Amino acid sequence: MARIVVIGSGMGAMASAARLAVAGHRVAVYERAATYGGALGRFERDGFVFDTGPGLLHLPAVYRDLFVKTGKEPLERCVALTPVDPASRHLFDDGTDVSLPNASRAQVVSALDAALGVGAGERWGDFLNRARDAWDRTRRPLLEEPLRPDWQVLGRDPYPSVRRRRVLRRDQWAATVGEIGAWELADPRLAALLESYALAYGLDPRSAPAAAAVLPYMEQTFGSWYVRGGMRELARALYERCLARKVEFAFGAEVVAVTEKDGRAAGVELSDGTVVEADSVVFGADPRALAGMTSGRQAWAPGDVEPGPVPPGRFTVFLALRGGRPDGTVHRTVVHSPDAGAEASAAFRGEHSGRPTITVLRPDDPVTRPDDAHEAVTLTATVAAHGPVDWTDEALVARYADGMAAAALPAVPDLRERLLWREVRTPADTAAATGAAGGAVPPPALAGAEGRHLHTANTTRLPGLLLAGGWAHPGGGLAHAGMSGALVAGLVVEGDGFRGSQ
Repeated sequence: MARIVVIGSGMGAMASAARLAVAGHRVAVYERAATYGGALGRFERDGFVFDTGPGLLHLPAVYRDLFVKTGKEPLERCVALTPVDPASRHLFDDGTDVSLPNASRAQVVSALDAALGVGAGERWGDFLNRARDAWDRTRRPLLEEPLRPDWQVLGRDPYPSVRRRRVLRRDQWAATVGEIGAWELADPRLAALLESYALAYGLDPRSAPAAAAVLPYMEQTFGSWYVRGGMRELARALYERCLARKVEFAFGAEVVAVTEKDGRAAGVELSDGTVVEADSVVFGADPRALAGMTSGRQAWAPGDVEPGPVPPGRFTVFLALRGGRPDGTVHRTVVHSPDAGAEASAAFRGEHSGRPTITVLRPDDPVTRPDDAHEAVTLTATVAAHGPVDWTDEALVARYADGMAAAALPAVPDLRERLLWREVRTPADTAAATGAAGGAVPPPALAGAEGRHLHTANTTRLPGLLLAGGWAHPGGGLAHAGMSGALVAGLVVEGDGFRGSQ
């Protein structure tokens, strides 16, 4: 039985802790914050409840597998998990309004044809078929296996783009999400739909490889799911599963150093000087922070995938509304920006957009409101991280929140008349709560683009030190974080010979 120290209590870190404890190891988690969950936080006021992180779960099989493998109670006995149908409603600047059914390719095609014109659904369906090919080619090496030493093989884009012939009569393959939208989808609204998926995951449609097509494929194939009481309940269930497996937690315990002995990780040192010995250490945060915790050396070796630029963050507005949620209200509405190019440029150049794409969440969940005479609504936009933009500037924050509320009016027409109060969370707040640099949110790993969208491997150049969570392979997002926990546990239990789940 080995002693394992886990640094951080985000979803990837707790997923690894639960699996390692079931494997017979003694696991202790040290968390600098006062609670567990990482990005899956919660804000409560006057009987209203809001998620401060992701609002929906995609690819729930990851957590179903985790709960089956770590205890007798399956996921659905620990949380009330329900599909969201329709999965999303989309409002475009020209007045087009289309709702996409949950996990039904045929119904999505029909809905797009009805709203955008005959042929639009077929083009989207053909695109999803190509996206399925990319998913099938990369699912195992990108999501279910540790990052291979020859990770460069994933630098080739697996998306089978449609050939296009240019004036100079040279065949060229689409290389980015933006090119797919312009050439293969043809309709600017379909292009905006595709680009909104990329941007929501913190990817720039102008440079993200065509392989990002797996993101809408994943959502529209495996569905969108909501946890009653908010997504924080998923973190609560995983925390309780860890406790049931005898994982120990210490909150308000900041790790300042990873100790070494005989050339391998040997434990951690806390800010109060306490030294905790361990046979292995799992780091559940941005690996860039390890340079100051491991004798000043980087955790990755020359030739490994190195962390990329700091990605964007999220600007969130919580709205407490008087009046009940109207019948037939859609859970998730996306109000598209009139200028997606300017929006992406602002988010990735360190500026603030005049009119971003807004995601409006209106869950039909009594737990989120004081009674049926009120409604809790969340607005979210992808924005530049804190630093390039000063998200502590109160005047800027107020103007941006006002602009998001105005942009959300097509989805919530009576918002102004019903508003009781609002609360705002910026990337600066995310940085303070989670320790993520600039309040950035890690995107999922993607094949293509010569490996620029891969994440640092779960193993490091220091034996016994492993990386879990959204900042490590296979990247950000609830499902991907859960996968990282499974990979780390496999590497600890089976060693370097571990090749992923079968």
